[in-house]
Amino acid sequence: MATSALGKMAVPIQQEQLRVATGLRSLLFLWLLSLVGANEGQAAQDTPHRRFEYKYSFKGPYLVQGDGSVPFWIHTGNAIPSADQIRITPSLKSQKGSVWTKTLANFQNWELEVTFRITGRGRIGADGLGIWFTAAQGLEGDVYGAADSWNGVGIFFDSFDNDGKKNNPSILVVGNNGKLVYDHQNDGSTQALASCLRDFRNKPYPVRAKITYYKKILTVMINNGFTPDRDDYEFCAKVDNMILPPQGYFGISAATGGLADDHDVLSFLTFQLTEPGQEAPPPDSEIPKEEKDKYQEEFDNFQQELDKRKEDFQKDHPEAKEPPVDDLYESVNDREVRQIFEGQNRIHLEIKQLNRQLDMILDEQRRYVTAVTDEVAKRGTGAGGTGHQPQFASADLNFLLSTQREVIQQMTEMRNSVSETVRLLSGNKHHGSAGYESTQHFNDIKEHLHVVKRDVERLVQKSLPQDVQKCPDVPPFPSCLTTAHFLVFVAIQSVLFIGYIMYRSQQEAAAKKFF
Repeated sequence: MATSALGKMAVPIQQEQLRVATGLRSLLFLWLLSLVGANEGQAAQDTPHRRFEYKYSFKGPYLVQGDGSVPFWIHTGNAIPSADQIRITPSLKSQKGSVWTKTLANFQNWELEVTFRITGRGRIGADGLGIWFTAAQGLEGDVYGAADSWNGVGIFFDSFDNDGKKNNPSILVVGNNGKLVYDHQNDGSTQALASCLRDFRNKPYPVRAKITYYKKILTVMINNGFTPDRDDYEFCAKVDNMILPPQGYFGISAATGGLADDHDVLSFLTFQLTEPGQEAPPPDSEIPKEEKDKYQEEFDNFQQELDKRKEDFQKDHPEAKEPPVDDLYESVNDREVRQIFEGQNRIHLEIKQLNRQLDMILDEQRRYVTAVTDEVAKRGTGAGGTGHQPQFASADLNFLLSTQREVIQQMTEMRNSVSETVRLLSGNKHHGSAGYESTQHFNDIKEHLHVVKRDVERLVQKSLPQDVQKCPDVPPFPSCLTTAHFLVFVAIQSVLFIGYIMYRSQQEAAAKKFF
């Protein structure tokens, strides 16, 4: 009765404990959800607002106007604007060029997305390309086509190895307060705040650079140009606590020297970054109404002129028709060819990496083979005798004797193991099973002996040169132990040992029956 009463009392207690545990799990789950929501809210609050700034950007097509100028930008030197890009410098020697914004940027936080190509026929290019944010326009100079002693920051894509350290092409971030003179001889390595090694020449797709300056932190991200994915960026460099002028001009420049590359900029997109706690400026607050009307009038005139030229061209060339709409899109075959090209490019890179690793392994193997060959040759020359027949070297005899000692030691261990097994079998009361296990154990011993025999033959063949594998035949007594003699000795000893074990086993079995 007491037991049943205790059982009835334990049931509600267990149910209460279960309810408490369930409530604790629910509270823990809600707490974890609140933490995740708080982290997501904090990440959303830290993300700045981005606003595109067209006055500090350019992008094709229809990049230039009728007079050859780029809206809101000024180009100098050997820069050549075209409909879809700006060639900062052509692939000619000693060329310099740059493009700069006409309007002073008065926002502190910004982000740049620059798309460019650097191509050339040579294995090594020169000199490089620079992206700028400075307090004044550096229209001409010796630092990648721009002025030296700038006040701001320059992100340099250096193609030529001036210091001979084989650390180019490289990307460097160099800050200046207007008093620093750029160190050309060391490729700016002594002045760089951050850098990374990236090959940006002769890529199948345009190279993209994303440069962000937000809360006094400058970050450089690079798309290496191997894939058409525009968002495939990887980290390059970062500079903390970087102080830049509150207002400045954006620019991009390039230069060539004894070697030359084509430096083409396809787009230069600028975004203003605003902290989440601050109110974003209205879209039209920075553009006066008179200026807006002027640009709108210019656009309308340009559109009318373009329509008129299209009509005149169609009247003069009635046979020319507009391309079909299907040609404007990528066909299935074109997509497959492009994907095959991308896959082969990646496979080619992997094969190059494997080829380099195999070359290293083969070089190491050749060194080992050379060392072994030299050692064998030294042993062969040092083992000469008085007659025409070769003799063994003392090192070979010592190696053979040590091998024999190891074999004898292993045989001794095997004999001790067999003795222990026979001793254990002698105490077993079931004679039938003991006989079977003894037979099985003897078969295992025979197999081990065959393995030892093969290993000994292999060791003897490897330890001796090809021309010194047999002992000299000097009657009436040989000068060394032959392999055949040793194997016969091992076989006789094994037979005697097995016979002794079997005899001893029979004697012990007979004594057991007697008792």
